[in-house]
Amino acid sequence: MPVPWFLLSLALGRSPMVVSLERLVGLQDAARCSPGLSCHLWDGDVLCLPGSIVSASGPVLVPTRLRTELVLRCYQETDCDLCVRVVVHLAVHGHWEEHEDEGESAGAVGLELEEFRNASLQAQVVLSFQAYPTARCVLLEVQVPAVLVQPGQSVGSVVFDCFEAALGAEVRIWSYTQPRYQKELNLTQQLPDCRGLEVRDTIQSCWALPWLNVSADGDDVCLVLDVSEEQHFGLLLYWNQVQGPIKPRWHRNLTGPQTITLNHTDLVPCLCIQVWPLEPDAVRTNFCPFREDPRAHQNLWHQARLRLLSPQSWQLDAPCSLPAEVVLCWQALGSGPCQPLVPPLPRENVTVNAQEFPLLKVHPNLCVQNPYSNGERQTTYHILLTMAPSKQVNSGEKLQLQECLWAESLGSFKDDMLLVETRGPHDNRSLCALEPSGCTPLPSRASTRAARLGQQLLQDLHSGQCLQLWDDDLGALWACPMDKYIHKRWALGWLACLLFAAMLFFLLLLKKDHVKAAASGRSALLLHSADGAGFERLVGALASALCRLPLRVAVDLWSRRELSAQGPLAWFHAQRRQTLQEGGVVVLLFSPGAVALCHEWLQDGAPAPGAHCPHDAFAASLSCVLPDFLQGRAHGRYIGACFDGLLHPDAVPALFRAVPVFSLPSQLPDFLGALQGPGASSPGLLGKRAEQVSRALQPALDNCFLSLGSPREGRGTGHGAEDRT
Repeated sequence: MPVPWFLLSLALGRSPMVVSLERLVGLQDAARCSPGLSCHLWDGDVLCLPGSIVSASGPVLVPTRLRTELVLRCYQETDCDLCVRVVVHLAVHGHWEEHEDEGESAGAVGLELEEFRNASLQAQVVLSFQAYPTARCVLLEVQVPAVLVQPGQSVGSVVFDCFEAALGAEVRIWSYTQPRYQKELNLTQQLPDCRGLEVRDTIQSCWALPWLNVSADGDDVCLVLDVSEEQHFGLLLYWNQVQGPIKPRWHRNLTGPQTITLNHTDLVPCLCIQVWPLEPDAVRTNFCPFREDPRAHQNLWHQARLRLLSPQSWQLDAPCSLPAEVVLCWQALGSGPCQPLVPPLPRENVTVNAQEFPLLKVHPNLCVQNPYSNGERQTTYHILLTMAPSKQVNSGEKLQLQECLWAESLGSFKDDMLLVETRGPHDNRSLCALEPSGCTPLPSRASTRAARLGQQLLQDLHSGQCLQLWDDDLGALWACPMDKYIHKRWALGWLACLLFAAMLFFLLLLKKDHVKAAASGRSALLLHSADGAGFERLVGALASALCRLPLRVAVDLWSRRELSAQGPLAWFHAQRRQTLQEGGVVVLLFSPGAVALCHEWLQDGAPAPGAHCPHDAFAASLSCVLPDFLQGRAHGRYIGACFDGLLHPDAVPALFRAVPVFSLPSQLPDFLGALQGPGASSPGLLGKRAEQVSRALQPALDNCFLSLGSPREGRGTGHGAEDRT
C-alpha cells in the first residue's frame, strides 16, 4: 500500500548535497586582481556615500557584474565563521576625446600616443555590504594599463576576501565607483544554514543543532528530532509569507528526543519549521518541506476563503500567498453552469491582496469561484466571479471554490437577463443576450426566451430600465429584469390559487378554534403537597372530574415518568410555561402540609413531615411561585383552593390570599367560574357542573377523612387549624 505522504529525510549533517567550502586563515581582509590589473585595499572601512551620478570626460572603469562565493574564515581548525567573497567584474565606459584641429603637427600627435601607452586608468571601487545587524563599506583602488583599454569591453575582475555573515542570513551587496558614473550594482542572496554546508565540524554554532527528520505515519506526518536527552532546543512551526512577517502557528521549548505528529490537513505549502538550540546567539535553522507536495496545495485551497471588503473590492484569505486570475461570469436564475464573460472582460492576474472589481454596479447573482488544477503544481490559479451558491465543486480535474459575496447585502438571486454589448473598430457595436445555450444576438429569430422577447429587451435597454454593470472601450454589460414578462394568465391563475388557499386556511383556523374551544377549553395546572395516599386520591378525583368539563388538566399524579426523568422542578417549569402561554391558570391546592411548606419558605415555620417526597412538585414549585406573588404578578395566573373539613381558607398564608381561594366542594360554582375565565358559562350551567364535580369528589373526600383516622367535623374547620399544623 503506498504511503500517502512522501518520505522526506532532512538530517542536519553530511549528505551528498552539502557543499565543501574553501578555508581562509587569518583575520585580515584582502584583495587581488585578475592578470593585467593592479589593485589595493584601503585600510579600514569607509563611509557608504554613493553620491550623485556625474558625466565622464573620457574612458573610465565601472563595475559591470557582481558575483559571490562562500568561504570559511578560520581562526583555528575547528573554529571558523562563514564569509562572503565578492568578485567585481570591470569594463571601460566612454571614449577618448578626439582632436578637432586636423592641422596639428604629427610630432605632437606622436608625443601624445607615447604618453598614452605609459598611462593607466584608475578607479576607486566601493563595496557596500549589509547583513543584519552588520553593515560595512570597503574601498578598492584598481588600475588598468591604457593599452588594454577597449571601450565597452571587460578588462578583468577584482576579488575581495571577505565579509563575515551569519548562517541563514540574507545579505545585500552594492558596488559603485567614486565618483559614480552609473547606477550602482546590487545583489541580494540568502545564505544557506548548517544543513546545506559541510561545516558541522568547523562552525561551532552548528555543533549543537538538532537533527530533524520528516516522515510519514499513515495520513499524518511525524517530526522526529534526534538529540541527546539533556539537550534543550526550540521548535517553531510557522507560515512563511511572501509579503509581511511570518505567522507563528506552534512553538515549544523541548528537551531530548521528540516525535511530534502533524495532522495531514494542517499541511500547506508555506508551512515551515525552525529549530535551534536554547543557547545564547544560537543559529536558527529553517526549512519548508511541503512546498512541492500536491496534497499540501490541495489543503491550501480547502482553507482558502473569499471575502468581500466593500461593495466592489474583495480579498482571497489563505494561509499562503497565491497568484490568481479573476474572471467574471453570469448564471441565470435556476440551474445551469456559470457562463464566463470573456470576452468582453479581459483576464487579469491578481494576488491575495485586495482587488477591485471593474464594475459600475454590483449584482446579487455575482459570486467568486476559484478552480485549480488537482494534483499538479502550477504558479497561476483561476478565480471566476460566478453566480453559484457558496460551495465547493469538483469539475473534471479542477476543484472550484465558490463564494457568493453579495447574497447577504443584496438579497437572493434575480430573474434578470444579461445583455452583452461588444464594441469594435469604427464604432461597430453588437448586442446579445446571455442564455444557457450561448449569447443570442438581438434581434433574432431563434426560439429561445431572449429571442422571443428581443424587441421588449431592446426597448427596456433604450428606456433606461436595465442596470448597467460594466462599461469600457471594449463593451458593456446590462442586467434587465424579466419578472414583468411572466404571462398574465399564469399570474391570474396564481392569484386565484392564492386567494382560494387563503380562504381555505381562514376557514380551517375558524373551525380549529371552535373545535378547540368546545372540546378542550382552558388549561389548568394543579399543584398539591404530598400529604399521604388519601389526599392524593382526593386530588386525583378532582382532576378527573375537571377533565369531564371543557378543561385541560395537568397534575403530577399523571406524570410520574416525566417527573422521574426530568425532576420535579424541570417538570413544573415546562408545565407552567405551557399553561400560561395558552392563557390557562395554575391552581394551588392547599393542605396542612402545603401550608407548612409555605411557612418554611417564608421562614415562619418548621418543615412539614413528608414534604420532601421525590415526586412533590408543590415543594419544587415554590421557588418560582413565591416570586410571582411577591412581585405582584400572580393575579390572573393563579387561584387557590382547599377542601372543606381539611383546611379553612383563612389558614392559607396571607401572601397567597392575594388571589381568590375557594373551599371545595362548598364553593365549587365560583371555583369553576374562575377556572373557565371571563368566557364562563351561565350560572345555571355552572351549577349543574358543580353538582357533577361534587358527586365525583365526595367519596374521595370521605375516604380521605377515614384514612386520617378522625371524623370530618373534627378537622381544621376553624381559624385554629393553622396552629395545629
